[in-house]
Amino acid sequence: MKWFDYKAPTTLAGTLADFDGHPGAYLLAGGTDLLVQLRAGRKETDLVIDIKHVAELNEISFDESTGLTLGAAVNWADIQEHPDVKRHYPSLAEVSSIIGGTQIQGRASLGGNLCNAAPSADSIPLLIALRAKCRVASVHGERVIAVEDVCIAPGKNSLKPGEILVSVQFPAPKPSSGAHYLRFIPRNEMDIAVAGVGASVVLSNGTFAEAHIALASVAPTPLFVRAAGDSLKGKPVNEESIEAAAELAKSAAQPISDMRGTAEYRRHLCAVLTRRALHAAVKQAQELQ
Repeated sequence: MKWFDYKAPTTLAGTLADFDGHPGAYLLAGGTDLLVQLRAGRKETDLVIDIKHVAELNEISFDESTGLTLGAAVNWADIQEHPDVKRHYPSLAEVSSIIGGTQIQGRASLGGNLCNAAPSADSIPLLIALRAKCRVASVHGERVIAVEDVCIAPGKNSLKPGEILVSVQFPAPKPSSGAHYLRFIPRNEMDIAVAGVGASVVLSNGTFAEAHIALASVAPTPLFVRAAGDSLKGKPVNEESIEAAAELAKSAAQPISDMRGTAEYRRHLCAVLTRRALHAAVKQAQELQ
């Protein structure tokens, strides 16, 4: 590994100043991706900025009217165990428990997982389905972007030079709503998904009032299938409606063939997993009615 300098600012302003003043720097939150890449020589830098000491980047807060805010440096173990997450966003607590093993969950961060922009990331389809938004900041100001607009290519995100992901914000859950993430993996744990689906629904009088569906591992980026969710709006909650949405998700997939599965197999999985994820989301929503 090439040598590098290390900084550990304690304020967001200090972090932004350090990052803006050194275009080649990398941010360290959990380090589960960055340190591996530095050791392997896939990335090089002469400055690493540790953001684990910035309070604003480690925030977990919930308000019944505005929803949930998760700082970019919050690790998955803390998300998984937080009482407000478990009560109001159970699907988010569940997906936190399948990202790597226990040791990884104690270090890996929400923001790092998102900004790493892996097409197979398990968390991102659920973040999309939950309609999360990202607060991004630089020394020049702030902006908010939809989570589905963060990943633009494998390993590449849409943040501009000098920008930092500060937090991910989730709207307050609506009555009779539910969400679920489901993946297919060759082994029982700690493997890369062959395909994954995140789905959320809002039910009203036996119909779908809202639905959102996103896919993992079947396109160059996590894929928001807006048409599949929109197809459910106003439709009765039944197998026919869900099957039609599943076929739309399958059609939207852009998979490749590799050692973990063929493109045809991945398309088939998209339909199967979409059906199952929707059924699970519906069940959760019905239990909350």
